[in-house]
Amino acid sequence: MNSISAKLNLMIKACEKASKVIIRDFGELENLQVSKKGPKDFVTKTDKRVEKILIEELSKSKKNYSFITEETGEILNENKDIFWIIDPIDGTTNFLHGVPHFAISIALQEKKEIIIGLIFDPIKNEIFYAEKNNGSFFNNNRVRVSNKSDIDECLFATNSEGIKLNFPKLNLRNTGCAALDLAYVGCGRFDGYFHDKINLWDVAAGKIIIEEAGGKVNNINNYKINQIDIRAGNSNIYDKMLTKLDNF
Repeated sequence: MNSISAKLNLMIKACEKASKVIIRDFGELENLQVSKKGPKDFVTKTDKRVEKILIEELSKSKKNYSFITEETGEILNENKDIFWIIDPIDGTTNFLHGVPHFAISIALQEKKEIIIGLIFDPIKNEIFYAEKNNGSFFNNNRVRVSNKSDIDECLFATNSEGIKLNFPKLNLRNTGCAALDLAYVGCGRFDGYFHDKINLWDVAAGKIIIEEAGGKVNNINNYKINQIDIRAGNSNIYDKMLTKLDNF
């Protein structure tokens, strides 16, 4: 196994602990589908419970970093230059419908720069992570973005939110989980990803995973944290993807 920092180790341990709650609750969802009110409230509770575990575990670093989270928003602690950015369950609609495609996403941001990213898929037991200048890894094996350069052979991920309804002529998937879409670009399953008006916690971890895997991502600091237009892809296809989107 490659050597990882104490911070990343803490992030992995936090995910492992939180994933037990997700897996258990996901297993119980089937019993709730009969109740009209049940599933949605249930998923909200799971989201909050997972976030609480992640915050508690990450706070054990004793560094007093601040937090940006999907459920709670900004939590300012003593250290206001470094933030843990958390999405307890990215892909809650999938979760709600019993579709096993969602993930925990955690990033560490120092002075506006993402320096560590971790995306964990608890159902498939797949973990993607990257640290600045240390490469990207999938289940502890080094990964690279794909090296495809023919746009017609590429597979892209997106979401209809914020994107014009008539899509550009690209081979597209809409999986309902931005974090995993980005992780998949990082390990070469997808070749590119684009999405408008997305949140920082959905994309922070994926950004560094793609960059450390040799891919390109636009500067997300140019946007408000809940209005990000993200563009990501392997370096051969990135500009071609932008041209397709710009000419669309």
